Amino acid sequence: MLSPKRTKFRHQHKGRMKGVSSRGNRICFGRFALQALEPAWITSGQIEAGRRAITRYARRGRGVKIWIRIFPDKPFRMKPVETRMGSGKGKASPKYWVSVVRPGRILYEIGGVSETVARAAFRIVAYKMPIDTQFITDSPI
Repeated sequence: MLSPKRTKFRHQHKGRMKGVSSRGNRICFGRFALQALEPAWITSGQIEAGRRAITRYARRGRGVKIWIRIFPDKPFRMKPVETRMGSGKGKASPKYWVSVVRPGRILYEIGGVSETVARAAFRIVAYKMPIDTQFITDSPI
């Protein structure tokens, strides 16, 4: 699963997910993409499940290219079990990593397949995501 090799700081604030995505909201690499419609934290496990679903459905070896446009770089920490309340979370190590996704953000891109295959693959991936998504295409102007 995806996680940073190293970080500058061990902990991060939760932050707020206000507004829409100003970066990463256009198709840059492939022809078809899956776009987020809601704000959420997407875990590294969910990102990996989506990648596996696309790979399995599109059969990777036939000129199919997949781009993952989000990376989980925010640590999600939990206190150890059977720990008394209070006294902070100073020694709590990251339980898993999340990616902050705002509406409009491109999650995955795919190229080298037909639109019907891409639609079907992204429909499977959409079930694995905790948010509403939409299928978009790169329309040449």
